[in-house]
Amino acid sequence: MGFFSNILEKLGIKKAKAATPPPPPAQAKFPPQAPAAPPPPPPPVEIPMVDVVAKLESLAAANPQKLNWKTSIVDLLKLLDIDSSFSARKELAVELGCPPDLMGDSAKMNMWLHKKVLKEIAENGGNIPKELLD
Repeated sequence: MGFFSNILEKLGIKKAKAATPPPPPAQAKFPPQAPAAPPPPPPPVEIPMVDVVAKLESLAAANPQKLNWKTSIVDLLKLLDIDSSFSARKELAVELGCPPDLMGDSAKMNMWLHKKVLKEIAENGGNIPKELLD
């Protein structure tokens, strides 16, 4: 399980798993027959929407520290009780494909990482406001 999967899990978002078709039945050793039609593709899996904003706002209100998840990747990770150290953020940045030129500047990496994490949360069923995704 990757670092980002931990974030989704803490938010109550489960990644939709593609249905795998059952294996074809074993063929008996009889004269060849016309191949059977392939099974139809599985129906698309609808991603349920999770109220991430309400969850994060609730966590922020209950936290003794003043954490702003809307602007800070460190605060977002702290709210979710996930390691927010530089090495952990660097690991997450690598996992999410941060451009190498940003990896050497922690501020630029953090800004990229914050936007990327929010975008990925939204793509996995979280209700992230549009103004945070731009």
